[in-house]
Amino acid sequence: MIINIAVLAFIFDIFIGDPRSKFHPVVLIGNLISILEKFLLNSSDGKTKKRLSGMLLVISTLTIITSITWSFLHYLSNLNLWIFYLANIILLSFTISPRSLAQAGIEIRNYLLRNDLENARIKVGWIVGRDTKNLDQANITRATVETIAENIVDGIISPLCYYFIGGVVFAVFYRTVNTLDSMIAYKNDKYIDFGMFAAKLDDLFNYIPARLTAIMIIIVAFCLQFDFKQAYRSIGQDAKKHPSPNSGYSEAGVAGALGVQLGGLNYYFGTPSFRAHMGEKKNELLPMHITHTIYIMYGVTILFLVWVAAIGYFWRG
Repeated sequence: MIINIAVLAFIFDIFIGDPRSKFHPVVLIGNLISILEKFLLNSSDGKTKKRLSGMLLVISTLTIITSITWSFLHYLSNLNLWIFYLANIILLSFTISPRSLAQAGIEIRNYLLRNDLENARIKVGWIVGRDTKNLDQANITRATVETIAENIVDGIISPLCYYFIGGVVFAVFYRTVNTLDSMIAYKNDKYIDFGMFAAKLDDLFNYIPARLTAIMIIIVAFCLQFDFKQAYRSIGQDAKKHPSPNSGYSEAGVAGALGVQLGGLNYYFGTPSFRAHMGEKKNELLPMHITHTIYIMYGVTILFLVWVAAIGYFWRG
């Protein structure tokens, strides 16, 4: 039943996806974080107090969200078993995001194919944190490929990993950790200390899934007739160059598989920031590479579900 729920959640995401609603669980988690931040973050506090306040926000948010999720599912399990299973499927689908990543990528690709750079810049600005108003086609493509590649880990494999470890409650727990990281773990004056605990916790939870994802990218690259050997080499040579201890594994793997080079100069609020290159520049970045990254993303998701199903089958046997 555990693998069935995961597969159905994946199918639910493919055909229905995340509703754009203020009642979406991730939106509600974000609202809770914002409310707690108003009470706990004081710009005049010292470094130590900010770190302790940030830790308190993380612990409080995780405790509240986990308690609500467990209580809700426990209530449904006593109410009706089929409603309980349906709730598990829907909640798990909300913790993964292959459809939304694919939709964003396809929309940007289509703008690029129509040479509509203005709308492509606007759309890519919705999914990346860097400045996008002056990006050319190659850099719009790079930003899109990097984001989809990075999110194979924290948008798909990590929540599924923690679901298989501890059920939907643990998947929601992970999604809360990741939302905390995305909201308060910025390296600026406001959040550098306040968000430190959230950033470290997110790094910890993504450590193993990121490396599993790297292995699966190599296998999927072989199956899709991409350059799996270069994917392997790029992961070994470039993954650790990334400022994140985890994101480099999927980005380097995708870069190698597609024979493109990721990383380079970005601007954040007008300030230049250079990120180490990933992969070798065998091909120029083109809109088709967005499509190929989406293929890899779905391939890795399917492979992971097949792996878990096979492990479960042989374990029971």
